[in-house]
Amino acid sequence: MRIDFDPETVGRNPFYKLLTAVVVPRPIAWVSSIGADGTSNLAPHSFFSVACVSPPMVQFTSVGRKDTLVNVEATGEFVVCLAPEELAREINGTATDFPRGVSEFEAVGLATEPSLRVKPPRVAASPVALECVLHSTVNLGDSTVVFGRVVHAAVAEEVLVDGHPEARLMRPLSRLGKNEWATVGEFKDIARIPYDQLQS
Repeated sequence: MRIDFDPETVGRNPFYKLLTAVVVPRPIAWVSSIGADGTSNLAPHSFFSVACVSPPMVQFTSVGRKDTLVNVEATGEFVVCLAPEELAREINGTATDFPRGVSEFEAVGLATEPSLRVKPPRVAASPVALECVLHSTVNLGDSTVVFGRVVHAAVAEEVLVDGHPEARLMRPLSRLGKNEWATVGEFKDIARIPYDQLQS
């Protein structure tokens, strides 16, 4: 037996909690940006994915008009840093609703490093940084989807195996429902089956 949930009757917040509990795990875009006053901003966004292969593009969603969205719209640049397990405390800390003009980097004690192609800094301790320029935004109800073209990727040498980033070494965090977070668990290598082999 299933229980039915109608978003029109359940209401925004309860249905939001339901969605984030069943669309799991969700990778985290740890997005750095720069405000009009020059303050560096850093915030985690768990509505995040690859959007296009060629040109390479990623997307994240701002629920409401958060500082990240305001900054990206103003400057046209941002950096997506990988959110590693070892920085869970800092990642969660940067989700705090600090007053505008406060740098999350400084507030949670994170070192920065300069980006190569854009102005927002990288998280120095993050193993991966995707430097992006704004492609477009799409307004959907109370949220805005941000599409960024990746103009440079910087990957720490220690997480590369034969030139390829390895999840076992990057140890990415993901978000689940409520206050739940997930670490990388068991790995399974499952190759796609060609059609001709599937039919035999």
